Amino acid sequence: MNMASTSETGHAKNLSAFADLILFCEGYGPAYQPANAALSITNMQALLDSARQAMSHCVAMGIAYDGSVNARMPAYKQLRPLCTQLVNALAASGARTEAVKDAQTINRKLQGKRAGKLPAGEPADPTQPAPNTHSVSQQSHVQLAEHFAKLIDLLAAEPLYQPHEKHLKTDALLVRLQELRDADREVARAYTTWSNSRLQRDAALYQDDTGIVPVAQDVKKYIKSVFGATAPQYKQVQGLQFSRVRV
Repeated sequence: MNMASTSETGHAKNLSAFADLILFCEGYGPAYQPANAALSITNMQALLDSARQAMSHCVAMGIAYDGSVNARMPAYKQLRPLCTQLVNALAASGARTEAVKDAQTINRKLQGKRAGKLPAGEPADPTQPAPNTHSVSQQSHVQLAEHFAKLIDLLAAEPLYQPHEKHLKTDALLVRLQELRDADREVARAYTTWSNSRLQRDAALYQDDTGIVPVAQDVKKYIKSVFGATAPQYKQVQGLQFSRVRV
């Protein structure tokens, strides 16, 4: 969850500042009586509770997404050496030269090799295509699985490819391919759930008129109007910082 971890502190600061704002407002007693019901202490507390729940859910979904990504890593880590082994096994079987060359071409794509030096890394969002700087190597997980599927099809179509090693047989390869696709699907599902939870969190904190940050700004304005810009009550809340953090 690297791309959001730096923003969670900002969200948490907004929640903490809003909780402090509520306490100050409660301390003003009858003097705090906004005509706008959205600024009432009761509504503010409800907004805070809802925002905290949304924040907690978002953090939990981010952790679940990280878990799905980590769970997928071992299978893909083993994929490249396996495919090199498959190409070598095909070449040793006496298969047609053209078939071996086609397998080597697929394997080069799997390994990310081409003329010139390739940039490292891959897109953070597994549901999106790789940026242009990476697309030439076709190294996203989904693309790797599809290259693997093409290699399996090629091996299955070659009569001389009959390895004795169980893990090199096409039936075993199809099982592995399905495991990769299942893992990709789980990562995509977890990412979608996390992304939706982030939208809910952002709405709770930053939605115009109803988010805690816009409400907090209005509360501070109300306190300023009631007690005055130089009053100690306004100075109490003036220093509370609220910012819009969007990731």
